[in-house]
Amino acid sequence: MYKTQNLPNTRIDVADALRGIAVAGIILYHSVEHFNIFTQEPTAHTLACDQTVADVLAWLLSGKMYGIFAMLFGLSFFIMNDNQQQKDKNFSGRFAWRMCLLFMFGIINVAFYDGDILMLYACYGLLLIPISYLPSKWVWCIIGLLAIQPVELFCLLTGYEIDHTRFYEISGIINDAHQHGTFLENTLTNLRYGFEVNLRFNIFSGRLTQLLCLFILGMQLGRQRMFYNEGRHLKIWHSILIGSVIVVVALSFVDFGELDFWLKPIYSLIILLMIVSAVVSAWYAFESVRSVLHHLCIFGRMSLTNYLLQSIIGCFIFCGYGLACYHHLGITYAVMVGCGMVVCQYLFARYWFRNHPRGPLEGLWRELTWIL
Repeated sequence: MYKTQNLPNTRIDVADALRGIAVAGIILYHSVEHFNIFTQEPTAHTLACDQTVADVLAWLLSGKMYGIFAMLFGLSFFIMNDNQQQKDKNFSGRFAWRMCLLFMFGIINVAFYDGDILMLYACYGLLLIPISYLPSKWVWCIIGLLAIQPVELFCLLTGYEIDHTRFYEISGIINDAHQHGTFLENTLTNLRYGFEVNLRFNIFSGRLTQLLCLFILGMQLGRQRMFYNEGRHLKIWHSILIGSVIVVVALSFVDFGELDFWLKPIYSLIILLMIVSAVVSAWYAFESVRSVLHHLCIFGRMSLTNYLLQSIIGCFIFCGYGLACYHHLGITYAVMVGCGMVVCQYLFARYWFRNHPRGPLEGLWRELTWIL
């Protein structure tokens, strides 16, 4: 059984920066996808570079930003759990309650945006409780098993095919509501199908086991204190960066063919590791990088609030019940709108932190966590 090392868990600024990058990236890629509105209607304002912009941002952001968010979720769990262990307190029940609260936040969020991940993260988070008691060698084994995409590998070896008919069916219902429904119709449709469509999308995209892998990896990196500049940690991050860059470059020239559904999520995971290792390495190596990323720390400290705000604002901009920009703006213009959302939410975060130690929902979540 794992036991605390009784080492202080000071605030990890680079984790806040990564969290800010993840949330900003999520906003930008949601804008690329017009907040999950996929239409055959002609788009009024397009540019020749739209497809290139979509391809580049898909390569850089799709799946990676949610993955970084998941990894940092696991890190936060470790810090809270370890702090309580150092006080000889059991955090399991309290964390389970915290996940119930997160699920409730997710219900609010999915009422606006069908792509909510908070409810799924709340379910994944509960699995961290029993895994947190395991010794590190067993945790690494679980991470390794999940990293090789066991569901997809099983399908590949056995020839079993997962039926995605239901996923396409409910995606069509939701998409139609986004384009032509009223706000109330959107809300009711999202509440009815949102959780199911996200669970099925995770299965469809190979993220079902990968996100759990990243949750556990974040917890394990917390155990190893990898986000602190201690010992040989920075050299390890440098090695991960070099190795991941080599693999990413090599795989970029490979046609996965029939293995695409298995290897593509693994390729995405390696890109994620490249991004994280690059940010951590640069953070500790260059003062100028820390100065720039400090702004994203502010954004990341309000990640839950920013995530819900982007759902409300983005869906009003793109959905039919709002400004209906899904058929007005091409991808490049939509990304510009996403950049504007990031800037506005960043300015709000700066204003808020002048008088408050935590974001509005972050403070509420903390207060409710310890209310019982």
